[in-house]
Amino acid sequence: MLRRPSLCLLALALWCAGTASAQVLRCTNARTGEVTYTDGSCAPGSQTREIEARKTPEELRAEREQAAEALARKEQRLQREAAEQERTDRADARALAERRANARLWPDYAHSAACLESRRQLNQQLALHGGNNVGEQLRLQALQRQVDLDCLGPERYADLESQRPLIAPPIVVAPAYGPPPYRPPPPPPVQPPPRITNCNVFRCYDERGGVHPR
Repeated sequence: MLRRPSLCLLALALWCAGTASAQVLRCTNARTGEVTYTDGSCAPGSQTREIEARKTPEELRAEREQAAEALARKEQRLQREAAEQERTDRADARALAERRANARLWPDYAHSAACLESRRQLNQQLALHGGNNVGEQLRLQALQRQVDLDCLGPERYADLESQRPLIAPPIVVAPAYGPPPYRPPPPPPVQPPPRITNCNVFRCYDERGGVHPR
């Protein structure tokens, strides 16, 4: 049911393209409901509806001119896009050629003798000391900067240095301590003597209930 109208519309479009000046009628069979299109007249008993009226020569000429203008505008747009793409491709090719030329002219600092020597000194310092104190850590920082200079080159090293903080805080490694020494607990506080509350001929009594001879 969904395929039949699509085929009819496609047939109508193709038929109208070949007979642009003819009148187009939509014919619906009253008994079967079948829909057909014609440039003549519908069968007797069919429902007739005009789809496209017959066009005058002036209207046909105006449509052809509009179609020609639209086609010319489309061709101009495609030509502009092709020219822009060609300019972009040429610019990319020039940039790639310049990068390759600069890569050939740029010294290979990473495989130079100075880079290999500075790396050897840094690895030797790490193997012997490892940065256990502040002095050794400062020595390692200086060796690492020398490696960056020799292996990256002066231009890239300057860029790297510009991104580092101005003053790097030193890393202090605190020595390890054992358990704290034993300290005896403090002595208990000395209690003041009890106060005598009353006395008789033989003894006295304090506030805590103690008895003291007199």
